[in-house]
Amino acid sequence: MWFKSSVIRLLLCSAFVFASHSQATELNKFDGLSGTVNIAGGTAHIPVMKQAAKSIMKANRDIKITIAGGGSGVGAQQVAKGLVDIGNTGRPLKPSEAKHGLVSLPFAIDGVAAIINPANPVEGLSTQQVIDIFSGKITNWKQLGGEDRAINVFTRDEASGTRAVFSKKLLNNIPLVSHANVVPSNGAMKTAIARDPAAIGYTSVGYIDQTVKAPDLDNIHPSNEACASGEYPIVRKLYMNTKGEPQGLTKAFIDYIFSPQGESYIQAAGYIPVRS
Repeated sequence: MWFKSSVIRLLLCSAFVFASHSQATELNKFDGLSGTVNIAGGTAHIPVMKQAAKSIMKANRDIKITIAGGGSGVGAQQVAKGLVDIGNTGRPLKPSEAKHGLVSLPFAIDGVAAIINPANPVEGLSTQQVIDIFSGKITNWKQLGGEDRAINVFTRDEASGTRAVFSKKLLNNIPLVSHANVVPSNGAMKTAIARDPAAIGYTSVGYIDQTVKAPDLDNIHPSNEACASGEYPIVRKLYMNTKGEPQGLTKAFIDYIFSPQGESYIQAAGYIPVRS
């Protein structure tokens, strides 16, 4: 028993040393670099970007990395205008965006799922039911086996890549109900749904936690495993976009996102890494 426990401790210690060495090796690539990387756009990207920025700035105090949201449309627009170094989008670039010489780099796969309040007894919805809710044909949870409550619909603004994917891949681009509440980010969506027992909205699968509930869609639970296997169909790639090929500090940051350490941040955020 003593021998077995000693071996386990040795293996765990070796794994920790290897991980620490790997992280240090990746961060060593920022030695001698200085300057600022400005990032804006899709809010699904923020947890990954923040963790990477925190590690880099801790290792090199001559580097500053700023991160803002705003949605995919804002990310594409600002990087095209040279206002930021990296513009994040939760969807492929539109032709009108790509024509500005933008280079698009997918780094993660994410699902988009409908979410409701955990107090809501509804456990599953069909695709048609979700369409009927967001188009205004179904207006009360009682029609879906829930309580007698009017459904409060939440959506994202038109610059949102999450909205673009949800609308295209699940709602078939139907017009949304006119009285839908508009929120500016995945985080704000999660907060709104967590506070309202009658609410329904949608968010990145990576944002789903115990504060909200993702009902099954056509008897498939929206999980990372289901997204990775293709069983859950409402998936998209997350992109970093630069104006022209990335150079200097911006390239070093992007390379770090694609490194083993960056992949660990992607996984910790609830996403599936995409190899460079």
